[in-house]
Amino acid sequence: MDRKALLARLDEKAALDFLAEMVRHKSYSQSDGERALAEFMAARLTEIGLEAELQPVEGRRVNAIGRWAGTGGGKSLLFNGHLDTNPATEGWTVDPWGGIVDDRFIYGIGVSNMKAGDAAYYCAVKTLIDAGVKLRGDVILTFVIGELQGGVGTLAAVKRGVTADYFINSEPTDLQALTMHAAAFTFHIELTGDTRHLSKREEAVDAIMAACDLIPRLNAMTFSGAKSEEHRAINRVHVGVVHGALGKDLEEWRPPQVADVVRIKGSGRYAPGQTEEQAIADMRAVLDELEARFPGLKATITPERQEGRPTMPPFEVARDARIVTAVNAAYETVRGEPQPTGAIAPPRYFGTDAGHLYEAGGMEGIVCGPGGRYNTMPDERVDIADYLDMIRIYMLAILDICEVDESA
Repeated sequence: MDRKALLARLDEKAALDFLAEMVRHKSYSQSDGERALAEFMAARLTEIGLEAELQPVEGRRVNAIGRWAGTGGGKSLLFNGHLDTNPATEGWTVDPWGGIVDDRFIYGIGVSNMKAGDAAYYCAVKTLIDAGVKLRGDVILTFVIGELQGGVGTLAAVKRGVTADYFINSEPTDLQALTMHAAAFTFHIELTGDTRHLSKREEAVDAIMAACDLIPRLNAMTFSGAKSEEHRAINRVHVGVVHGALGKDLEEWRPPQVADVVRIKGSGRYAPGQTEEQAIADMRAVLDELEARFPGLKATITPERQEGRPTMPPFEVARDARIVTAVNAAYETVRGEPQPTGAIAPPRYFGTDAGHLYEAGGMEGIVCGPGGRYNTMPDERVDIADYLDMIRIYMLAILDICEVDESA
């Protein structure tokens, strides 16, 4: 089979039109629009001949799952991406749901995170089917909800037996091959000092001053137990919320007094082989040192737990794994150069559903998708060339992993 001729069959305009139609669905997480987009995807899967279903997740929320059944004897490949999006923020200069295309970009809320990835693997399969390709192995397309609630959609799919030999998660990596990303956790820190009027602040234990000392130290942290320097490189702590004032109610009407309470909220990232418990213990050691520098200060740290919501586990795959080499080869065929591969920043700090596919599903996989540079920002957009090349790369990866049945 002439693979170059197959790639040439990609209908670029139709692929862009399909992505634009996805963008026009206002699929905010946990909204009716999220379900409407899942229903739209299930209908499109059925149209191209896949076995499709709307899989219940929670309440009215559903995943759209499609299976392109092979003739037998080949490896199976699962594609994974989420349909739910963040809300549109201020600062947009184009309609976030317009599906606008110019000579370089396609725009829209969620187009990078991650409707372009979703559309790319749908269009890859459609192009192969339209060309009459028959595969030995199955291709499973999963369009899930709830990635923004810790991956509830993907976890539900895995628990219902939606698995394969290999997977590709199409979170935005700017077409780079991400072989490792961190686990994510959220923490709360409370600092309690001892207030005085500013006339006697030398006698006080100033919680705000302690927080100013602490925050740069937290933001510079890595955790113990890393298996390698590459693993340590995906450690990160970030403080995103700080509130300091008087008393447990954080009263703000008396600024002449030294603040005695500060509450800090942040997020941490750790690598495969490390644990949240060890990360919290390492942060506790930093708080012990803070208490020693500010005698009389009391510092507590508590990890956040959302009832009924999973946390994103870490993900890792060997650089010489079968799925990695298949995607690497496809990239080089399409772009004529080696694919950047590894624990690449910034996506190595993401939490993605790849963690659930890896940990709960026991699958070997990779994270590789279009978009990233203009992710989660006003005028979110994806380079058209990247989107179209991603479709071609997915096509070649499917042919490689699932194998063409020349006898069919």
